[in-house]
Amino acid sequence: MSLAQGRPYLAIPGPSTMPDRVLNAMHRAAPNIYEGALVEMTRGLYPDLRRVAGTAAHVAIYIANGHGAWEAANANLFARGDRALVAATGRFGIGWASSAQRMGVAVEVLDFGRSKPADPARIAAALAADTGHAIRAVLVTHVDTASSVRNDIPAIRAAIDAAGHPALLAVDCIASLACDEFHMDAWGVDVMVAASQKGLMVPPGLGFVWFSDKALAASNRATLATPYWDWKPRAVGDEYYEFFCGTAPTHHLFGLRESLTMILDEEGLPHVWARHRALARSVWAAFDAWGRGGDIALNVADPACRGHSVTAARIGGGGAGRLRTWLETEAGVTLGIGLGMALPTDPAYQDFLRVAHMGHVNAHMTLGVLGAMEAGMRALGIPHGSGGVEAAAAVVAGA
Repeated sequence: MSLAQGRPYLAIPGPSTMPDRVLNAMHRAAPNIYEGALVEMTRGLYPDLRRVAGTAAHVAIYIANGHGAWEAANANLFARGDRALVAATGRFGIGWASSAQRMGVAVEVLDFGRSKPADPARIAAALAADTGHAIRAVLVTHVDTASSVRNDIPAIRAAIDAAGHPALLAVDCIASLACDEFHMDAWGVDVMVAASQKGLMVPPGLGFVWFSDKALAASNRATLATPYWDWKPRAVGDEYYEFFCGTAPTHHLFGLRESLTMILDEEGLPHVWARHRALARSVWAAFDAWGRGGDIALNVADPACRGHSVTAARIGGGGAGRLRTWLETEAGVTLGIGLGMALPTDPAYQDFLRVAHMGHVNAHMTLGVLGAMEAGMRALGIPHGSGGVEAAAAVVAGA
């Protein structure tokens, strides 16, 4: 008998769970886009977007998803034939590299696999070998949405500096913004990209690029930026229509206003980070317990190298795929696929899943997902250790 009736729960790493307040803020008639309340509200978003990123830098808003934010950064950083160094720790690091390559950038990829963070020493060595300083930027994900690997951004900045190289540091924070602690300016980041549909708790449709004065100056020699992707009018323009290269994404902006108020002014960013850490640790505790009695393991062995917004894991023998199907049909819970961990045609593809705990998520949501997962493993006869939910509850109780 299915028990999936009622409100379904989407535990995939984006679109994340959206607060009713955000959805209600968007549920209104179309506003005047030329003057008045919308224009003033939008101008007020920029200081808060700087606050959530930990920066005093420029910020541009695009009507785009995260891939669009990649393309915006690429277009403003590079000319055709320029070189980039990409430190990849999963599918989305490779994806950013591919985006740059298709735009005519010569990309050198340092592939660190899917389970470990980038090694700053290898980055420093690659930059030291570039004696002519042809590499214009180092691109890296903070948290790769597919692998859940979290990279040490201050250490990578230090590696660039130790190599004495002028390359800019560009960081993909799509899966980490407003989930994992991040300080753009303090960590020496020149360009940062993110999107609306994860930690910011807004429907997909907005891409963001923050960029320093140094990056702005470097963009003067970039030749890939078309009128739509050019970040200068969006960030330093005078006219409202320039901010979006045309009509504003009105209702997304209303939702963003509500989410930023919730994050920054009500809960507070330090508490947001602490909440995500606690919920992530509860998920990890459950998997550790389950893994003591079955072919179950977290993708990233070292807790210090795991992102706090999403957990990638393995349940062998196709168990992950069978569990995902059971949860959706019998319990009303949808988990993420094992994106990038194996080809869909490979039987191992069914061994991986992801559990998201990002954005508008609390203890009973996360514990509910874990309880449903444990019930599913029992129903399907998937071998697993006992006490997973109890271990997660102990983490929550001690938070």
